[in-house]
Amino acid sequence: MAIVVEHDKRKHEILEKSFELFCREGYEDVTFQKIADACGITRTTLYIYFKNKREIFTWSIKQLTEELEAMLLKIIEDDSLNSEQCLRKTLEWILDACTARADMFNVLLQYVMQLRKDGSNPAERVRRRVLRVQHLLSMMIIRGQKSGEFKKIPVKQANELLYSLLESAIFRIAVLAQTDITAVKISLNLAVDGLLVQR
Repeated sequence: MAIVVEHDKRKHEILEKSFELFCREGYEDVTFQKIADACGITRTTLYIYFKNKREIFTWSIKQLTEELEAMLLKIIEDDSLNSEQCLRKTLEWILDACTARADMFNVLLQYVMQLRKDGSNPAERVRRRVLRVQHLLSMMIIRGQKSGEFKKIPVKQANELLYSLLESAIFRIAVLAQTDITAVKISLNLAVDGLLVQR
């Protein structure tokens, strides 16, 4: 009797195990063979799903960012939160998720540096991965402006301020190996305070 392999399920499992391996060993030290071994499959079987290590890594990041975006959407769609509460909760959740996944940012940093070494444009790759998060931040700011909670200031600049503070936290986590990002949380709350209409 033939065993039917659920390809989507197996692909998902490969991505999860691969990402754990990348986080444990670093991007450069992981090989296609190590990924196959970690997944309990042959290299030939792995080639059915992915053509190389870089493709596995980018799909792993895509899968992870989609999961993060789904969680952010849950916060945004929570009707019990006003715009201010929604924005504060979202920013805090992003910071907590980044701190909890410090290992991921260390690997991402290695990957971005490897892209740069190879002559690729890492800024474009990063931009594509964070575009959705920036869009969600803009949606929250616009919602707050429409409800009268936030000042009518340029959404793009407000978004840039909040996103820059998030990038600062990621830099501290990935490059400086800091786990206490309390100062960034305080700064983000001050930035949200600056958006509020004075009553």
